[in-house]
Amino acid sequence: MPAGGTPCSATWSPAALRRRSLQPRAARILEQAAPSGAVAQARAELAADFLADLRRLDAQLRDTRKKLAAAVKASGTTVTGVFGVGPVIAGTVIGDVRHVSRFPSRDHFAACNGTAPVEVSSGGRKIYRLSLRGNRRLNHAIHMAAITQIRYRHSDGRAYYEKKIAEGKTHKEALRSLKRRISDAIYAALLADARQEAAAAACPEGPGGQPGNHSVSRAAGSHPATPALRTSHSRARNHPTARSPRGRATPAAPTAKKTRTAT
Repeated sequence: MPAGGTPCSATWSPAALRRRSLQPRAARILEQAAPSGAVAQARAELAADFLADLRRLDAQLRDTRKKLAAAVKASGTTVTGVFGVGPVIAGTVIGDVRHVSRFPSRDHFAACNGTAPVEVSSGGRKIYRLSLRGNRRLNHAIHMAAITQIRYRHSDGRAYYEKKIAEGKTHKEALRSLKRRISDAIYAALLADARQEAAAAACPEGPGGQPGNHSVSRAAGSHPATPALRTSHSRARNHPTARSPRGRATPAAPTAKKTRTAT
């Protein structure tokens, strides 16, 4: 479970749990096995190589998951606030959506990720079925979040799912409704992130409340609005309004003029 307390569906996937549980058993079997003959010895060596590959891939997955979690946390997104959305799902959503301004409304976003049902009405009956269009990677990410919510009884998603079941919906119909609800929650979080980013870009003020008052300007040694520390002496000497140390106006230094000889 991530630091924020929201379960990550990728960490609890059945395939990952099954693979982790089989590795210790396979290692014990290989240690206890005593192959007899060249064929059995070759099989044991091949099995040991497969087990080493599984351990190496699991280590790479853990390292990649740590890097992804750090990147998602650094982005400051609020998508991970949706129950069941961990760093892997949040990274998938942010990477595929890119700019939420592409979607004018949550309905457009649902149509893109395939959680909006398709109407297949016939005659006077209105019938909706699962949409197989849209971004399937986004749809799978939302599906994993929905499965995670159903798995935890204390979640609002589980209560919503049970409510739909009580209304007479089938498991697939209730799951589709929950996926659409999660899609709307993710869209709202993406909109909030976009507004926060736009506000930060419109008011680039530092901790002191003044534009440019941040670490970059402090590292430069002076505020961008202040003049340079060294003044051009040539400009001060030739300027007619230059002041003397006592406050009196000092006339400008005479300049040589070329005389033109009358011809």
